[in-house]
Amino acid sequence: MKTRSTNSLLIKGGHLIDPAARIDAPMDILLEEGRVAEVALPHKIKGADEKFDARGLIVTPGFIDLHVHLREPGQAHKETIATGTAAAAAGGFTSVCTMPNTAPVADSVEWVQWLRQPERGAVVNVFPIAAATHASKGATLTDFRSLQRAGAIAVTDDGKPILEDDIMRAALVLGGELNFPVVQHAEDTRMTEHCSMHAGARSFRMGLRGMTAAAEADIVERDVQLAMQIPNSRLHVAHLSTADALKGVRRGKRARARVTCEVTPHHFTLTDDDVRDYDSRYKMNPPLRSASDLEAILVALADGTVDAIATDHAPHAAHEKEMEFERAAFGITGLETALALAVTRLHREKRIPLARVVELFTAGPARCFDLRGRGSLGRGCFADVTIFDPKRKWTFEAAKSLSKSRNTPFDGWQLTGKVVATIVGGKVAYGA
Repeated sequence: MKTRSTNSLLIKGGHLIDPAARIDAPMDILLEEGRVAEVALPHKIKGADEKFDARGLIVTPGFIDLHVHLREPGQAHKETIATGTAAAAAGGFTSVCTMPNTAPVADSVEWVQWLRQPERGAVVNVFPIAAATHASKGATLTDFRSLQRAGAIAVTDDGKPILEDDIMRAALVLGGELNFPVVQHAEDTRMTEHCSMHAGARSFRMGLRGMTAAAEADIVERDVQLAMQIPNSRLHVAHLSTADALKGVRRGKRARARVTCEVTPHHFTLTDDDVRDYDSRYKMNPPLRSASDLEAILVALADGTVDAIATDHAPHAAHEKEMEFERAAFGITGLETALALAVTRLHREKRIPLARVVELFTAGPARCFDLRGRGSLGRGCFADVTIFDPKRKWTFEAAKSLSKSRNTPFDGWQLTGKVVATIVGGKVAYGA
């Protein structure tokens, strides 16, 4: 559906879930000039240029994905900002935070500005995350202050961890001074060289080298200890996947350190036992973990330890996946299936309240990176809205994805929960 412009739009008849505003009730919402003008009980708002009938649907603040790979600059054969954000809109995301492991690495003011230019064709808000070190080599910090001024919302060497203690300490100190989150890819690569899946009975039977849970947990423990020591530092753990790493995050939160974390849909849906027949669609980093790790993640999603659901949308061209498992690229797409997997797995199967699921897509991620005016539909907030049907059953067909890539293990899955409309800045960016 083409984007259309409107000065005012009334969303009427829907059930609003806005955890930040503590609203879970039937409400009408008036959007004007790109902002929320009014939220009121049904039939109280009169007059609008356009109306959207949301009867039977859930209306929420626009979803925010803290972790996507849009592959530009330099890897447009996998994805572009235009195609990746189209897939994001189809998945209900109104804002995405794009990772810097591009070609070249987005480690300069010029590349941060380039990512934000209208010429890129984004249909949702794109928030760049810049590299924490030059060329993400882990040796010399980038100019955090200039990157922040240029529009970067955080720094990371995602895809590569910051291994050296002194470099990570310096990053957290500088981030604390600037109120700038440092996002860590928690993997001790000295322990995972040539590994392609989780270390367990399945990897042993398949004859593949496995990544231990300790390779993740040890980095998280080191980083949390640093965050507890450094005033005002902000540590965000990307795509957390193990029970042991959760222990470190909980310890940091109990100590009131500014530690946050995200979990992906594939890590709360699949385990390493799903890796069969050397199918590279199930190859990602962090890898699919054990059943006990998955259960620990489910508990943490329910009890508030996890701050956000993030997709780690990682598109690849077919030839990068269609090879031997050990040589295939890590990563899967995820923008268009995230909501449905959360509704199906977390809400319907595990009975996690829908309001909590919505919080993990909205208020939670907004808090992690201080995306002010987003993550809520309070008066004056940005007019970013997600509307979905929590009961609609559908089948995901990768061939019909709006992403440029098809590397997903969820092709053909029957799911519940479907995005009906995505509104960005008061304009309909996607309509089913």
